[in-house]
Amino acid sequence: MLQIFNTLTRRKEPFQPIEHGKVRLYVCGMTVYDFCHIGHARVMVVFDMVQRWLRASGMEVTYVRNITDIDDKIIKRAVENKETIKELTQRFIDAMHEDADALGIERPTYEPRATEYVPQMQDIITRLVNNNYAYQADDGDVNFAVRNFKNYGRLSGKSLDDLRAGERVAVANSKQDPLDFVLWKSAKADEPADTKWESPWGVGRPGWHIECSAMSCQLLGTHFDIHGGGADLQFPHHENEIAQSEGAFAEETGKPFVNTWMHNGFVRVNEEKMSKSLGNFFTIREVLKEFDPEVVRFFILKAHYRSPLNYSDAHLEEAKQGLTRLYNALSTVEDIPTYGKPSTWRTRFAQVMNDDFNTPEAIAILFELAGEINKAEGDEKRDLARELKQLSKMLGLLQRAPQEFLQAGGGSAAANSDAQEIEAAIKARADAKQAKDFAKADQIRQDLLAQGIVLEDKPGGVTLWRRA
Repeated sequence: MLQIFNTLTRRKEPFQPIEHGKVRLYVCGMTVYDFCHIGHARVMVVFDMVQRWLRASGMEVTYVRNITDIDDKIIKRAVENKETIKELTQRFIDAMHEDADALGIERPTYEPRATEYVPQMQDIITRLVNNNYAYQADDGDVNFAVRNFKNYGRLSGKSLDDLRAGERVAVANSKQDPLDFVLWKSAKADEPADTKWESPWGVGRPGWHIECSAMSCQLLGTHFDIHGGGADLQFPHHENEIAQSEGAFAEETGKPFVNTWMHNGFVRVNEEKMSKSLGNFFTIREVLKEFDPEVVRFFILKAHYRSPLNYSDAHLEEAKQGLTRLYNALSTVEDIPTYGKPSTWRTRFAQVMNDDFNTPEAIAILFELAGEINKAEGDEKRDLARELKQLSKMLGLLQRAPQEFLQAGGGSAAANSDAQEIEAAIKARADAKQAKDFAKADQIRQDLLAQGIVLEDKPGGVTLWRRA
């Protein structure tokens, strides 16, 4: 049975869907005012892996990953750029999709945009006001009354007294308590018209936290299976989501907002926290200029999703070499079969994946398989190659023709634009061999090898090449 570490209970628990055979999964997505960075890549890859494994386990998955397309940073950037909110956000949504597609991320079932769910947000806020969990302050903002929600802090393990003692941020005087957070922001005169909506509390716009409560509850119901996101969202964002959602619906339904909370670990760069101020901030597209997208995906999955991930060029080089080893094993097999009997390899793979999605152990099994492929012959070799390819598919890996990856050498497409020159050299070598000028043919092979290009002569006069 699948066991998942539940952040809420701080332990691994057997996963039992609310509805047999069906899983409802929500993951906090991107705020689209800039290009996605490596931290975003980890969230996308991790939960893409999660939904793939749930599906591979025979479950029907409804996967929602939202888009935040209205908030302070978006408004500030749009004003700076002298463009509309829609123009700015659509540009970066398109860029996000390009990055996600490159990394082999399957599209979620639903990808709601916050601006499309303002009526649902207003409905939840109305419920919270009626249930004495929210109030309108003197400045027009509607705030959540944190101390009225008795379980606040349960997800993060923070007590209200500890939070109050650590309060250092200057707080608007209109709040009844420094811990209260905004649900509806009253419009400011200098804000663009496309950031304002009519509401029972005057013209304004939603706060960030209420957006996810509205989108998840609308698409998955007020009680669903799994909510995921980065560890940085555990507090206050996810804590606030619980307070809002349960404050609005729990008394009516008698059920919690979410059964299982999952959080992936932080991304560090050379053992330091990634941040723009430290100058160690990398967008996905910057990294893909140097490394094949599948190498980046493999690098992310080599670490357990809850562990910190240390980004460096050296670690990506290691990932490139590892993925090359796996593709090399597949490249030695022709006519890999599609179907075969269940094996002990699949059983072992399922055991580690069912242990809180243990991808490092799953990848170790893939390397064992590759080693066995290199030693085997005939039908056994083909069966092992089939297992390697099918198990890897559940992680979104090894689905290309081996030669495609090996010829790219794990680098970016731009870095490997010399393929035509290599093919021309291989043809010149074939012509030299045809003319019995073997010295010239050997020299061409040596010249290519000096450039890191390895030739493999196959039966029928076919020559394949790969990067060393």
